[in-house]
Amino acid sequence: MYALILTACLAAAPDSCAPRLLPAGGAPDAAACEAGAEALSARWLAAHPALTGQGWRCAPLSQVPALDLAEVAPGVHVHRGADAGFTPENRGWIANLGVVVGHDRVAVIDPGGSREQGEALFAAIARLTDLPIGPVILTHPHPDHIAGAEVFVEAGAEIIADARLPEALAARSETWAESIPAQIGAEAWAGTVLVQPDRTIAAPEVLELGGRSLTLTPAPRAHSDADLTVRDDATGALFTGDLVFRGLTPVVDGSLKGWLGWLDAPPQGAPVIPGHGPVAASFAEAAAAQSNYLAGLRDAVRAALDAGLGLSDAVPAVLAAMQPLADHWQDFPATTARNAAAAYAEMEWD
Repeated sequence: MYALILTACLAAAPDSCAPRLLPAGGAPDAAACEAGAEALSARWLAAHPALTGQGWRCAPLSQVPALDLAEVAPGVHVHRGADAGFTPENRGWIANLGVVVGHDRVAVIDPGGSREQGEALFAAIARLTDLPIGPVILTHPHPDHIAGAEVFVEAGAEIIADARLPEALAARSETWAESIPAQIGAEAWAGTVLVQPDRTIAAPEVLELGGRSLTLTPAPRAHSDADLTVRDDATGALFTGDLVFRGLTPVVDGSLKGWLGWLDAPPQGAPVIPGHGPVAASFAEAAAAQSNYLAGLRDAVRAALDAGLGLSDAVPAVLAAMQPLADHWQDFPATTARNAAAAYAEMEWD
């Protein structure tokens, strides 16, 4: 299999260039790839006006950079993200990504934090199997998990998400398109487009992959406004998205109370693949530290409110009260301060 690789450069910085894999240009041999390359490259660049082209080439797909995938259960593969916030060093590749291989097709659970990472995931799947890719499931709206989706749209996959995700994504996509390149670097973000899902679900749904099925289950407002879990019914493997964090400090972007309520009645399944951090053998193992953190946050915010502290005084008070938990978490001070402000606003009128 041959891949079409376009050299794309930032229009605002012509010396800043990177190879972009165009899945629609894939072909069984070099001649077939080259036959449509010029026209396809021109169409792709027209749809990405922040970039200019500096030529293209067709190369064996085996030569394209690919993510590492580890098999955590039969047919269930995971790429582990960096346990950190966005930095230029990690290029925004911080989320765990999943691949489930059926008899008829392959499912992707979260397609990556940028166009670049989505391409590397696409290449990794192509090395794993020649089955068609789809569905691609977005566990929630945050870009570290879903910004690579356009790669799979171009490959013909159906993108599926919770029914609340389109509104949440539309409200923030422009802000993220400006803020994330500032955190990870413009070249690392080059060509990334935050795309809306093709289809959404508002209730549990089963997707058939041939010989195995995935159960998608929307969650109440918790980590975000549009979370869902994915369970592989063949092995029991459970993808929680960012409903479970391990190592990286949990981010409250939805409802602290809703999140604690969800943790009180967790879904069944194992192994558990969290949105961040190592795979766990059980849900209790996966969520124990997070449950302590979120309960501690709730109690510290309640104490600040009971003491009559305003927000500006409550945040440092909560951060101080939470300090005994700091050793368990990366990016603790900044994230906990933001979480304190979010929880304060949610709990202020209880």
